Amino acid sequence: MSAAAEAATDATHEPGSAGPSLVVERLTTSIRIDRQWFDAVRDVSFEVYPRETLALVGESGCGKSLTALSIMGLLPEGVGRVSSGRITVDGTDMTAASEAKAQAMRGDRIGMIFQEPMTSLNPVLPVGFQIAESLVEHRGMSRRQARRRALELMELVRIPAAAQRLDAYAHQFSGGMRQRVMIAIALACAPKVLIADEPTTALDVTIQAQVLALLADLQRREGLAVLLITHNLGVVAAVADRVIVMYGGDVVESAPVKEFFRRPTHPYSEALLAAMPRVDRSAEALAPIPGQVPTLPDLPPGCRFQSRCPLRIEKCAELPPLIPLAAAPAHGVRCWVRAP
Repeated sequence: MSAAAEAATDATHEPGSAGPSLVVERLTTSIRIDRQWFDAVRDVSFEVYPRETLALVGESGCGKSLTALSIMGLLPEGVGRVSSGRITVDGTDMTAASEAKAQAMRGDRIGMIFQEPMTSLNPVLPVGFQIAESLVEHRGMSRRQARRRALELMELVRIPAAAQRLDAYAHQFSGGMRQRVMIAIALACAPKVLIADEPTTALDVTIQAQVLALLADLQRREGLAVLLITHNLGVVAAVADRVIVMYGGDVVESAPVKEFFRRPTHPYSEALLAAMPRVDRSAEALAPIPGQVPTLPDLPPGCRFQSRCPLRIEKCAELPPLIPLAAAPAHGVRCWVRAP
């Protein structure tokens, strides 16, 4: 683990506290394109503790969801692979586990809320059946027992008239209610780790706030370690404890959430915040980031933000390390200019 990641952990968790539920150590994930393998996630390390929310942020294509799929072991065979590193979930090394062991962990010790519920829920099966499915698989419950527990879970995530809607189908629910069904499925077996991949993207602001409040309440009650993947920095400010900013598959900044918003240091982090709409300034004040995230075959070997960075220097052709700031050891930045 990097010095910055270790410093962040030490600053947040006292010795003797509960150990991390999720540990990712130097993860590199590769994607195959035209018979060549390219590193899409490079040397990523972090830990998530019980009742903690770690947010992964960045533009689309920066490696956030690919990191989540790597943790879950859901990379498409022959197209994606974990090239190096280690992933530990609740004490189990997922990278060394057999497929049978990994399958037993998914939906049991680690759950995931996928980005779009309408493409994740089966349209021809009642939602109650889909919630109960993991209980039958992982807990050995009978269908009757699993159905009763599914009803309890629907009530837990505050779906109105749950008993009447147990046999309803996904298309009969609103977007917010479908997202609650997804949360119920992810929580069915009381996992230690919950990955929430853009859980509020398709929801309006009111429903988004309700879903986030529900997740926070369940996290406190169940002791969940939550890995939140989002591009919405407003959501991060509201619910996260720590923030990791990714660009081009690299971690470019890592900090406690208050420190991050008080002092964003990497040029990419500054650009993200400058492009975020705020109620205290006009729309004309928004500063879009020029250019776009380069494709995998076009990623530069050094700092991957260099082609869009206003502070670029010659040394950016080399990959900078993730360095803790002298004034804030829990705040790590990967930049030759800002953290020399």
